[in-house]
Amino acid sequence: MKKPQLIYKYGAILTLIVFTAFFSCTKDGLGFSENSIVYDTTDPDPDPDPGPDPVAIAVDEDTSTDLDCPASGEFQNNDTRNVDVPNPANAGEVDDRSCYSDYSESIIDGTTWGIYNITDGSNHWDTPGTLQPRIERASTIANSNVGSFVKFTADFRILEVGDAGAFGQDGTYIAQAKGQHTGGGGSPDPAICLYRAHPVYGTGINADKQVAFDIYAERILERGGSGDGREVVFLTQVDKNEIVSFELEVGFMEDPSDPALKIHYCNAVIGGQAFNWNIPDPERGTQSKMRYGAYRVRGGRAQIRWANAEIERVNQ
Repeated sequence: MKKPQLIYKYGAILTLIVFTAFFSCTKDGLGFSENSIVYDTTDPDPDPDPGPDPVAIAVDEDTSTDLDCPASGEFQNNDTRNVDVPNPANAGEVDDRSCYSDYSESIIDGTTWGIYNITDGSNHWDTPGTLQPRIERASTIANSNVGSFVKFTADFRILEVGDAGAFGQDGTYIAQAKGQHTGGGGSPDPAICLYRAHPVYGTGINADKQVAFDIYAERILERGGSGDGREVVFLTQVDKNEIVSFELEVGFMEDPSDPALKIHYCNAVIGGQAFNWNIPDPERGTQSKMRYGAYRVRGGRAQIRWANAEIERVNQ
């Protein structure tokens, strides 16, 4: 007659143990219970992504919020477009058509960098609304004989480029191949292929900051081409303030398919990647030359840096 009481006694003890274990788990691990509902209080992501770090400001970066030309006329270079420093580290004659800032230089870790800063509307040399601001250096000219060329080698850093709110208006040219041609058409000093940097914005704390740049080639489809007469081709992306090697060679070579013909080539190497291109209508080309620096800013400011810049010319 005592056996049922024993079963009841042990059953009550077992129930108490299970309840205690469950309460302990829900309090310490799963959460806590209220009105028979278990609330999970554990952190689903104990190590969440803190987000990107703030984009770094370069040592020689212009951070001023005033993008206007100085009222004092300090940088207005009204007498000459060849405004330069004594014995510049960058090769080539300078063409300064910006009243925002003249060419200057900085030394970082033993390397001398040429500073090219321009802002929207700062071209005080040409008729307003016509040509874009620029501070560029020009190479010498190579003739159109087979084997003649001009070659530019350097390193660049991009800190900021123009942003006008539309792809066709955005970006700043960092270098360009140029050369005249026979038969007329287009500018008297035409661009052939321009290398254009577009802004890439960050996320989170960097949402309104340029953190990288897409590099495009803007190539003519025909001699003298501009606007719809050019194509824009994506090449590569570089980070803000990244030191990137750059090489541009423009010249004439024999056409391997017909020795009586020649090819007018424009070959670039950016950060070790080769981007070769043959210019249309090579028989019409009369010369090869190039420019580099900073050119075009339809909104905001552009800041380009160049170092170890050398120009080689060969005439046959």
